[in-house]
Amino acid sequence: MEEFEFPRLDKTVLSIVSSFEEADEEDRKYWHSRTPIERLQHTEYLRRINYGDSATARLQRVIEIVERA
Repeated sequence: MEEFEFPRLDKTVLSIVSSFEEADEEDRKYWHSRTPIERLQHTEYLRRINYGDSATARLQRVIEIVERA
């Protein structure tokens, strides 16, 4: 698998807002302006921040048998 490189902070896209609603709207506008590939890359970036090296580990599959009454 290819080496993952964390992106640098782009300070040109930062803005100051006065409410949470305005912040949500700015976030929505920003992410709608990004390509699907850029959105997916950012999702991978967040996943690696949260899970570190285990981000590429396979998910454990669990089966549970439930009897219906």
